[in-house]
Amino acid sequence: MIYTLFTALLLGICSPFLWLLSFKQKFIRSIRARFFLIKNPKPKLAKYHFHACSLGEARAIEPLVRRLGDCRVSVITQTGFDYASKYADCRFLPFECFLPFWLSRSDVLIVFEAELWLNLFKVAKSNGSKTVLLNARISDKSYKNYLRFKFYYRWLFKYVDLVLAQSDLDKERLATLGAKNIKVVGNIKSANLPKPSKNYVKLDKRVIVIASSHQNEEINLLKNLNLSPNDQLFIAPRHPERFAEVCKIIKDSIKSDMSFEKFSDNMGLRSQIILVDTLGELVNLYQIADIVVLCGSFEYGIGGHNPIEAAQFGCKILSGEYIHNQKDLYKAVSGIEFCSYENVWEKINSNLKSTKIINICDMDKIIKEIKG
Repeated sequence: MIYTLFTALLLGICSPFLWLLSFKQKFIRSIRARFFLIKNPKPKLAKYHFHACSLGEARAIEPLVRRLGDCRVSVITQTGFDYASKYADCRFLPFECFLPFWLSRSDVLIVFEAELWLNLFKVAKSNGSKTVLLNARISDKSYKNYLRFKFYYRWLFKYVDLVLAQSDLDKERLATLGAKNIKVVGNIKSANLPKPSKNYVKLDKRVIVIASSHQNEEINLLKNLNLSPNDQLFIAPRHPERFAEVCKIIKDSIKSDMSFEKFSDNMGLRSQIILVDTLGELVNLYQIADIVVLCGSFEYGIGGHNPIEAAQFGCKILSGEYIHNQKDLYKAVSGIEFCSYENVWEKINSNLKSTKIINICDMDKIIKEIKG
């Protein structure tokens, strides 16, 4: 009760700022739903309640949701909501103070990765649910911050029945925070390999994909752009709200003799440089890619992205050094080469090795643990 009152007071203090922030297109639905309960009714009764944060996590849990059946999903972000709504009844997870009267009962609550909200677990337990932390991990970067709030996590883990961790190191770190009944099952994202929804015709060219790029990455990766006439370059920004910004960066960076088009222009994907300004196309492009430059890893603080989605096609993969959020997935792939802004094009034009997935977790084992 004291914690709930504290979070209600915190929300009251922050409400004016949150309301102003909600007018940004990126947050217009998520903030209003989460912090003001606008168009965010209680979820329908279901046997399993999955909670994930954003788009990548919503994708990762989809096979589990489909196999288990009778599931509902809660998320944090708009992109996560849009994707999860395609396969399950979905809601935005409200802020902590709302959960005691918002969260409907489920037999099992499955929370994905690092979504450690005290009242989510506590209220679920009071409703009689079995509580599971799935794909649990603690990165090198965040571990010190977790230790600073050790008292909070020890309190939270009293309400977690089962922890399915990604690695032995994650198990050790979670145990220091008070987690019990920890089992190492690997990273679920290595078992959920998205399959292409379209089969694009590969031109007689070397296809290079700059994948899931963030701010500063495009402009720095294109600074020393070195394409041959036989190269075709696709650039896929991570966040859709940056499409226009990245379009300008590309136009300012390319040479006058290089053809350019946006994916959404439907020009047949025959230009030398193509901005991928639509969602859900990366795996389709990985299927025809020769080289993937996996972003989110060149700027400190992001922590990298999942290399397995590209590695399933044997692509040659280049990555920056900042991969602290994806270390276990990187360990599951052989052949990844590391580079910097300064030598990325030198690496692209060198003799790179094809990648291969060497460690995939067992989805059947995870389902067995969830069902108990």
